[in-house]
Amino acid sequence: MNEQPPPAYLLIDQPNQLAPLLAALDRVDEVALDTEADNMFHYRTRVCLLQFLVAGEVFLVDVLAPLPLAPLWEKLATKHLLMHGSDFDLRLLADLCRFRPKSIFDTMLAAQLLNRQRIGLAALLEQHFGVQLDKDGQKANWSKRPITKDLLDYASLDVWHLPALRDILTHELAKLDRLDWLDQQCRRQIESGLLGFPQDDENDWRIGRSERLRGRGLGVLHSVWHWREEWARELDVPPFKVCNSDMLLNIAYAAEDGDSIEGILAKVNLGKRHARLAPTLATALRQGFGRDPQTLPRRRRSELAPLTPAEIALQDRIKADRDRVAASLTLDPTLIASRSQLASIARDPAKLDDILLPWQADLLRNQPSLKPV
Repeated sequence: MNEQPPPAYLLIDQPNQLAPLLAALDRVDEVALDTEADNMFHYRTRVCLLQFLVAGEVFLVDVLAPLPLAPLWEKLATKHLLMHGSDFDLRLLADLCRFRPKSIFDTMLAAQLLNRQRIGLAALLEQHFGVQLDKDGQKANWSKRPITKDLLDYASLDVWHLPALRDILTHELAKLDRLDWLDQQCRRQIESGLLGFPQDDENDWRIGRSERLRGRGLGVLHSVWHWREEWARELDVPPFKVCNSDMLLNIAYAAEDGDSIEGILAKVNLGKRHARLAPTLATALRQGFGRDPQTLPRRRRSELAPLTPAEIALQDRIKADRDRVAASLTLDPTLIASRSQLASIARDPAKLDDILLPWQADLLRNQPSLKPV
């Protein structure tokens, strides 16, 4: 395995350190970019670190430091960005400052279009450059200060190889005549990223197998889900660190099956916080037991009626065509059309070009299932 040292980098955590990065951006049209966030450690996700590769220089920007970043966003919006798995990053930046990139090359999307079985950055760097990223960096608390040297080294490697990786993937995509496909995918990624993360919804509590609940379990699930949210907010941790969703569902199903509050509590283990959390869980359970399911927030009616038998049959034919085309191209079928997109096409085949990207639509429009009768 390649033991090459990490690249040299400049950590920017003081306002007077931004000038070299801003000057470097003025000299280039293309920048490699990655982000590190604290979504595994806090209730609200924050961008903690930005990694840039600009003309061979690595800059690491501490976003939690008091830095005047407006000039950075302004300059960055005029550059072509090299990124990997950009969907999460773009949503983070959209929520942070409404950032919109000019254009991107996403090496993960490129790997998908090449039907790579392993599309994570660590796997691609190991395959092409013999570089092995420290897995601890993927699980690190990036909001903790000071950032350790090991983590800064890890962060620098996230962008260091992106230009070379882009060149390799570009060459392979060009041989398959799929560069335009990638460009379309990347443009759509930018537009979806601008939406940021989904806003809180009154029906977020309807998790997992909750659709099978009909009676008291619904009221209990609604109550304990909100109990978990309140504690996650209070403790400033992700909800899953209070308890996982399987536990919430098991509690709801036990209530549905007639278990008592005491019986349910006897089966619950909240780990190191059990003594602190259990009394409030008991209160939440009592509230849930007393809740009339008819008073719970209603599911929004779908704007679309269920597919008719004829539409279901058409959806099956389109799926068969999609799968056959995907196999001939050695592609994951869902890259051509997802399940929900298949349903939308079956409902109204005339909207094929509105539902899919041009390259996807072109692969399907002349298939037997969509040819005019």
